[in-house]
Amino acid sequence: MTAGATIYALSSGAPPAALAIIRISGPDAGAALAALAGALPEPRRASLRTLRDPASNDILDRALVLWFPGPDTATGEDLAELHLHGGRAVVRAVEAGLSAMEGLRLAEPGEFTRRAFLNGRMDLAEAEGLSDLLFAETEAQRVAAIRMASGHLSRQVEAWRREVLRLSALVEAELDFSDEDDVGGDVTDDVGDGIAALASEIDLALARPRAERLRDGIRVVIAGPPNAGKSTLLNALLKREAAIVSDIAGTTRDVIEAPVALGGIPFVLTDTAGLREEGAEEIESIGIVRAQQAMAGADIVLWLGDEGEGPDHPRLWEIEAQIDRGGVSRETRRSARHRLSARTGEGLEALVADLVETARTLLPASNDVALNARQHRLLSECASALHGAEAQTDLLLRAEGLRLARHALDQLLGRTHVEDMLDALFGAFCIGK
Repeated sequence: MTAGATIYALSSGAPPAALAIIRISGPDAGAALAALAGALPEPRRASLRTLRDPASNDILDRALVLWFPGPDTATGEDLAELHLHGGRAVVRAVEAGLSAMEGLRLAEPGEFTRRAFLNGRMDLAEAEGLSDLLFAETEAQRVAAIRMASGHLSRQVEAWRREVLRLSALVEAELDFSDEDDVGGDVTDDVGDGIAALASEIDLALARPRAERLRDGIRVVIAGPPNAGKSTLLNALLKREAAIVSDIAGTTRDVIEAPVALGGIPFVLTDTAGLREEGAEEIESIGIVRAQQAMAGADIVLWLGDEGEGPDHPRLWEIEAQIDRGGVSRETRRSARHRLSARTGEGLEALVADLVETARTLLPASNDVALNARQHRLLSECASALHGAEAQTDLLLRAEGLRLARHALDQLLGRTHVEDMLDALFGAFCIGK
């Protein structure tokens, strides 16, 4: 990645399409636009221009063009946009004209957003929110990503950082001027109270539901003995044939995972091998071990086996999934949370409603900011440093604890060296974003 180069890329969907938007960002963006359009249009106003190849003067397209002088742009640099007709040949011709210009090159994945970060147009938490927004597939994911990309977490972290700086200044004042009249003797108590209050506030934020469930989905594992209706229930919840259904015991030998959105909430449904102690061959036994591992990592286990024989799990739901068969099973599952027929659909709607309602208690509230793993780790480091500083009576050690807390908050917002992490984050973006 060449710093200071002017980059361009298709920033809309792949052609053919009604429109195709090519963005150009960098010091030569204005010159590139003028070379194509004949002259720069008025800043921040769309202008209809005939685009010509600078080398041959051939007409490339009749398009809307926009010119945004930096630094008040999305990337913090001079920025141009070409709103073309969305045919493949049109896009190829314009890109070829740009590639022939000196100083221009095709952008790398995520490079526009990375420049926005490096130029102070967004911080790291906002960039992570934008990444989540690009990959959002459910309404809950979209809402959470919008809040993060809009700076809700960043503003909260900045407020915490200001308070850490204020407390640090009080400690430094007491260290330097404790023998003077304008620094009271009760400053130590005030600082201790302030650190305790700040640590408590951050502890509350850390205790909220994390972003992983929102991003990856609530993990629901369907488990039980062979022929209990597990695969049939999976297919019924997915409304498609994802698992083979057979009366032959041991048909499902591996873990089958399938994502689905229920009530606007992401779930990952898992069908598992039938659990039995005898008669399982080697491959089926491996599937049983994997089933046990899946249950251990589940948010909810739907147990289709005998009453009281399910695994020890905080959210184990006993399910009778074959009420259409009648017989003894209907009488022996009196404590089942849900009684349904995965084959006919009877009772399935109530199970889905229960899953959605329970999932809402496991996910971040719509007005909360969900921390991802990186953010949670750094905020935990900040809280740990604050608790350590609170416990200290030595002012130098207390000042060091506050410094560590501030450093963790700076890392969260990307104000320290995080080059490797930036490569991983922006490398996941599409080209042109």
